[in-house]
Amino acid sequence: MFTGIIEEVGSVVSIQRSSSKSFIRISARKVLEDVHLGDSIAVNGVCLTVTDFDAASFQADVMNETLSRSSLGSLRSGSPVNLERAMAAGGRFGGHIVSGHIDGTGTISDIKNDGIAVWYTVSAKPEIMRYIVEKGSVAIDGISLTVAKVAADSFSVSIIPHTASQTVLGTKKVGDIVNLENDIIAKYIEKLMKPDSQAGGVSMELLAKNGFI
Repeated sequence: MFTGIIEEVGSVVSIQRSSSKSFIRISARKVLEDVHLGDSIAVNGVCLTVTDFDAASFQADVMNETLSRSSLGSLRSGSPVNLERAMAAGGRFGGHIVSGHIDGTGTISDIKNDGIAVWYTVSAKPEIMRYIVEKGSVAIDGISLTVAKVAADSFSVSIIPHTASQTVLGTKKVGDIVNLENDIIAKYIEKLMKPDSQAGGVSMELLAKNGFI
């Protein structure tokens, strides 16, 4: 599990692609301080498993499913990437619950300065937008952000200079593709509120019966 608080910006060293899977090597510093084989590191919000590392970089396998559902397929040697290690049990929870399992991608449709802040508008498909609510949380390239505005097919976030300077979001341009992960709590609630024939779920009747309402 991650929190969406980016620890550092790394750089893609190399990507090797094959018909079945790909390998990506990323140069980093902070996330390598206590790295072990099998550790999880979020790369632009995508949870990847460390399969090899040295003093200056780590390598991870990337399956075709991951490439098709995320923007990792567009990375090239030298591309900057957001990096976050899995949350330590005793760590501070600075963002929100981020699983590192991307729901899909969005496209930056507008960037606008507003004093010291910068507004980013991201267009997304209906299956993403259904979970986007004003003042709710969303992870963009692994960054925990608060939704400031919501439209029918897009949403907007306002970021401070620190976020722009410490993540890859500050380098993005209109038309760029970003990884999106919805608030996992909203997805679980939806699942529970729509019980299937094989399992019970939460309903207003069940809540009332047990004294919750």
